[in-house]
Amino acid sequence: MKKTELTSSRIQLFLPFLLTGIVIAGDQIIKLLILRLVDPYPGFPGYPVLGDFFRIIHTRNLGIAFSIGRSLPGNIRYIIFSILPVMVMAVIVFYYFKMDDLTNLQRWALAGILGGGTGNILDRFFRPEGVVDFLDFKFFGLFGLDRWPTFNIADSSVVVCGLILVISFFVQEGKQKDE
Repeated sequence: MKKTELTSSRIQLFLPFLLTGIVIAGDQIIKLLILRLVDPYPGFPGYPVLGDFFRIIHTRNLGIAFSIGRSLPGNIRYIIFSILPVMVMAVIVFYYFKMDDLTNLQRWALAGILGGGTGNILDRFFRPEGVVDFLDFKFFGLFGLDRWPTFNIADSSVVVCGLILVISFFVQEGKQKDE
């Protein structure tokens, strides 16, 4: 392999980590702004952006998605919601570098998941009051919810990139069956 080809392949391998950095930086910067500019909910109902449909609020989440596990004892919660996700992210990084058959899209999706996971892990380690959540959407009673549980940029990155990753695996599998 020529030196330029080797350099190009290294760039392609590491370029998705730009997304990781952008997600972490964007998530943490916006969380800092929320902490400084928005009083905690429920005392302050937040800033409506699209009427009652979407608003910016300031909440803290000691649990994981949908506040699951927030009532667990602190040391158990720390292990499950901090240490375990760090281990999962280490597995993702290992998988990222060991699997040669990942597409560029799959690498970008994994990098987005790492960015989102890191954004929330930083909150868990450095914000003992819980992960800062601020995006609040009306959900019109679907699934018995008037409002969707409040979330943040990191959560969005994990969910969106996770969906992209899963869909890309199905598409890749379908292509392989056709061949």
